[in-house]
Amino acid sequence: MNYGNIVGTIDAAQLAMIAFIGFFIALVFWLRREDRREGYPLEDALTGKLLSPGGPLSAAAPKTFILPFGRGKVSVPLRPGEGREPVQIAAERRENFGGAPYSPTGDVFAAGVGPGSYANRAQWADQDAHGLPRIVPMGVVPEMTVAMGSTDPRGLPVYGADGAKAGTVSDLWVDRAEAQVRYLAVDTGTRTVLAPMPMAVVKRNAVIVSAINAADFAGAPFPADPTQITRYEEERVIGYFGTGYLYANADRLEPLV
Repeated sequence: MNYGNIVGTIDAAQLAMIAFIGFFIALVFWLRREDRREGYPLEDALTGKLLSPGGPLSAAAPKTFILPFGRGKVSVPLRPGEGREPVQIAAERRENFGGAPYSPTGDVFAAGVGPGSYANRAQWADQDAHGLPRIVPMGVVPEMTVAMGSTDPRGLPVYGADGAKAGTVSDLWVDRAEAQVRYLAVDTGTRTVLAPMPMAVVKRNAVIVSAINAADFAGAPFPADPTQITRYEEERVIGYFGTGYLYANADRLEPLV
């Protein structure tokens, strides 16, 4: 009697199962190799010494990516001395063991740790599908306006976490690709800074940015080019305001319970 066996006791279902298991194991190895590009090689948590790649099954071969709009090429994983320089932090380890937390030293907004961490991203602006700077002042794209029925924050006072007035909203920086406000330009009286829109609460008569105190606005970053913001500058702006959520006031450092 024919039981469907191909050879001996091996049938089509067994062959399909073996093929699937083999494919799945190969897929796992391939994925684990591919995810070892950005951020590698690893460093020792205490000494900073570069760790070995880990062998052929855990280290991907270098791959070169062609960047859009003539931005050149980048190869990953990076080798020592290539690519962007590591972020320099102003902090010290609280305990001498791997994974120990860092505490800022000096100016907390310049420490670059905790909620103020940032990466050294590219020194050019994010671009839309047409190669134009993606995030720009609203005046650069006159076809974009504040929606009817919504409060236009321009001209409204801005208050910090301490309830003091930090300045006045002078402009809106919009994402021309997604048609939404990304940053508020705040005139502090001495200079203009950018505040991330997701960290702002717009009311009918005021804007509240509870991330930092009013006096801290004066030190916030602003793009070198007043008509666009680079990816690197975006990191610094977000990191500056993010710092305030933990370090702006002493009571934010303590647990709630």
